[in-house]
Amino acid sequence: MKAIVKSLGALGVAGLIALGAAPMAVSAQTVAKPTTDNPLGLPDEINIIGNDNPNMRSATAVVNGFVITGTDVNQRVALVTSAADADVSEEELRRLRIQVLRNLIDETLKIQASEALEMRVERAQIMQTYNQLAAQNFPQDPKKMDEYLYSINSSPFALQRQIEGELAWDNLLRRNVNPFVNVAAEEVNEVLKRLEESRGTEEHRLGEIYLSATIENRQAVLQNAQRIVEQLRQGGSFVAYARQFSEASTAAVGGDLGWLRLAQLPPVLANAAQTMQPGQLVGPIEIPGGFSILYLIDRRQVLTTDPRDAVLSLKQISVAFQPGISQEEADAKIEQFTTYIQGLRGCADADGASQAIGASVVANDQIQARQLPEALQNLILQLQIGQTTPAFGSPQEGVRVLMLCGRDDPGPANAPTFASIERQMEEEKINKRAQRYLRDLRNDAYIEYN
Repeated sequence: MKAIVKSLGALGVAGLIALGAAPMAVSAQTVAKPTTDNPLGLPDEINIIGNDNPNMRSATAVVNGFVITGTDVNQRVALVTSAADADVSEEELRRLRIQVLRNLIDETLKIQASEALEMRVERAQIMQTYNQLAAQNFPQDPKKMDEYLYSINSSPFALQRQIEGELAWDNLLRRNVNPFVNVAAEEVNEVLKRLEESRGTEEHRLGEIYLSATIENRQAVLQNAQRIVEQLRQGGSFVAYARQFSEASTAAVGGDLGWLRLAQLPPVLANAAQTMQPGQLVGPIEIPGGFSILYLIDRRQVLTTDPRDAVLSLKQISVAFQPGISQEEADAKIEQFTTYIQGLRGCADADGASQAIGASVVANDQIQARQLPEALQNLILQLQIGQTTPAFGSPQEGVRVLMLCGRDDPGPANAPTFASIERQMEEEKINKRAQRYLRDLRNDAYIEYN
């Protein structure tokens, strides 16, 4: 979500001469003309008049009369940085505030456009979504959501305003975009045909953060995308950054593109995704119209049963170590643990580990193999009922094994339906129209920066 800052038109030659205080010799100048490489006809040498650091301006704005305050910006920044595991530098915070201000401007434009069309988002709708988020994050006591937001220097209002912007945008798209998007039956059938032809090939579940760019602002958008990647690599939440910064319609779902075959992606994105491993991040990648940051959530084979979809019944047997334990003592305890595990005859014996060697036993009978760390997936899927993985861990984090106590393999793979393919193609077309719609809202807006 990026706001477009309209620059003031340049003074004419006559105006510049009128500003001069003393006569001077005028040398011949070459006036740049618009070309393919220089569509605005900008001169090679740029002389900045006045303050050349726009980032020193206050992070506030007035959007068609609506004031966005510094507090609004800071509280929204807190929502983003709270999801990061690493500390955020002051330099990065400054850049983040600038980006968040742009997001708040777009959000305001969406809310205003929805209200202008008499589609105001009701307070009850906002609170319903807010309460659902609270229940998901604090299932034991949803009221703690408010306390948490205040504790990170944000507020319930900041999150509720973001929810209002997303709901308003959904209203606008349903009225002004969705009805004008059509997918022909021939298009869907062609995709189904290609799917069947590609049976057994891989498909990927990807997350994307998309930032639009023009020739004029390409470098600035690229630098912003690179900073986002840096924050994600330092532990930032991809879902949180996608919700705040992605300009694609998938921003509301954390950038999740769902399951895709590489052929459905632009070639440059397909080439990048082909070599990615689950959990890997790549980007920014330049594509027509902007930049993309990709995150591989998972991958599987098209129309083929994936053994990682098996539902497992597991018992985890683990032992903890006292802080400061010597290496000799730790080695002896690990040897005792592994010897005991090797003597187990099945899952019925596992519960006795707590009394025999002071181990902790935790059972889970509804976990998919794909939910386990990738290093454990292959180990688990090779086990027979009653067998355990090799011991793993360390004295610092504890040593444990997983015992397989049951396994329900997935049924035959089902091909995507006509309706699901049609829905996916509609979403792609809606996304493109939505980007143009938001660009029009920006162009028609009166935005004053303080």
